[in-house]
Amino acid sequence: MDQRQRAARLLERIEAELNGLGLWQSEYPAAHELQSSEPFAIDKLDFHQWLQFIMLPRMWDVIDGEHPLPQNIAVSPMAAHVYRNELDNHEGLIIILREFDILLSGTDPLAEDV
Repeated sequence: MDQRQRAARLLERIEAELNGLGLWQSEYPAAHELQSSEPFAIDKLDFHQWLQFIMLPRMWDVIDGEHPLPQNIAVSPMAAHVYRNELDNHEGLIIILREFDILLSGTDPLAEDV
């Protein structure tokens, strides 16, 4: 399985994990909420909303369009920060995001935190 296929499988796992946690939303946020210049759209969206409505669609566009995959990504540190008080419930999501970071960047952005 090549890197693109592995990335697609991880995106599917992220979606399933969000759904399993009850964080997957059926309604889209308002258009203005998706327009943010802040990292992770933290000023307008919850982290799980950013994953669902910004990161996942962009990554699917990259994969489906066969565009070059990003080579520098670090989403898992933000997930670890956001869910630091709920690690028992969100550990699976953090682990999948960490795998995604490692696959694309080749490094573990949480190595110092482990």
